[in-house]
Amino acid sequence: MATVASETLKSPRRVRGVPLLGNALEMGKDPARFFVDCYREYGPVFQVKLLNNIYTVLAGAEAANFMGTREGRDSLRSKEFWQGLVDEWGAQRTLTGEDGETHQKLRAVMRHGYSKESLKGRYPELIAATDKVIARDWPAGKLVPVLQNMQYIVTEQLGDILTGTSPREYVKDIRTTILYILNILVTRQRPRFLLKDPRYRHAKKRVSELGRRMIDEYYAGRDSRDPARRNLVDDIMEAHERDPELIPASDLILSLTGPFVAGLDTVANTLAAFVYAVLKDPQVHQRIRDEADALFADGHQIDEPDLKRLPAIDGAVMEAMRLYPIAVAQMRTATRDFAFCGHKINAGELLFVATSVPHFMQEYYPEPEKFDIDRYARPRAEHLKSGVYSPFGRGTHTCLGKTLAEAQMSLTMARLFYSLDLELESPDYQLERKTLPTPGPSMKFKVRVRGRRH
Repeated sequence: MATVASETLKSPRRVRGVPLLGNALEMGKDPARFFVDCYREYGPVFQVKLLNNIYTVLAGAEAANFMGTREGRDSLRSKEFWQGLVDEWGAQRTLTGEDGETHQKLRAVMRHGYSKESLKGRYPELIAATDKVIARDWPAGKLVPVLQNMQYIVTEQLGDILTGTSPREYVKDIRTTILYILNILVTRQRPRFLLKDPRYRHAKKRVSELGRRMIDEYYAGRDSRDPARRNLVDDIMEAHERDPELIPASDLILSLTGPFVAGLDTVANTLAAFVYAVLKDPQVHQRIRDEADALFADGHQIDEPDLKRLPAIDGAVMEAMRLYPIAVAQMRTATRDFAFCGHKINAGELLFVATSVPHFMQEYYPEPEKFDIDRYARPRAEHLKSGVYSPFGRGTHTCLGKTLAEAQMSLTMARLFYSLDLELESPDYQLERKTLPTPGPSMKFKVRVRGRRH
């Protein structure tokens, strides 16, 4: 793309907006749909105005594929969007904000801890953590808040498996911290003076307390830690001691609390969307329950091969990630002048790379608004077309916890629907959704627990 003569390149067209706010209201209402509509009207390159900022948007399968090329890797960087977070926490760097060699080194340190390999031999613990939260937070005969309870399940699981520290008492603080950081420091949709809000200052202090607690617990029990239960904390702390320039002491709290921040706002949103979509379709609901019942019927200890027995649940997880994407667009800065789809992108431009646009296109997914859990099985395999399925982002910053999250979500949903008889508040209920700090079901979304199934 970059070899096209510059005089033949066009400048991106600006999407029509309103004075002062530009496109902020429309994009804030439903960012995924907004990018799809803009793609239809303006093509794979256009510009949007959000308050005082102008962003160039690269969209569609073209953008997703571009991120996977060497040119894409060399032309895009993440640092600017995450630098505010790094500075706010007095750190030097964070995995999401690094590019190039340093990013690859950090990924190498954290790869095992964030991967499905960290679950090896520990699936019963994942189930036990799920059961504990179900018993405590999903009482029979009650309406329960789905997203909040999914956040409790996810943090309990990650605490057991990834870090060895249960963060339940910090869930509200993590949620508040995420909200302020993403809205103010990353996406810049809110003014910086809101960082002085006492609610945020208190939440940030509590998350820092959680990080320090994890460090103290690591050192207190280091000599007795079981190598067979090695987790992300071991990887990060040993890398810090081995190479303090790569992971200095100032970066430890961000690195150690990262799994909770990531899981709370991504996995939990997807699981809540899964629950809604499955309960909305009686036939799918029955298939999910039948599959879950078969998985746990004989009472044997669940291990990795058992995950292959969940085609309906896996398909529903994938469909939830398609229809309710968390990674609607990835934020980048142009590192140099380059060409994309006949348009010139200038060095320093702020970019949204809207890789979720194909998720909602009839060309790739027939009846794209339909929750169809069989899209992903062969011979259909609609997601395998180039650049059309990007639930975990694209390029060098593709979610490091992808394989872990997939296993975690499938097993969690199998256990939930095995354990509980759930129903929507009413058959005609339509999901209430939020967009901040990331898109997903509203905290107001509740389901009724009719009773225990097993």
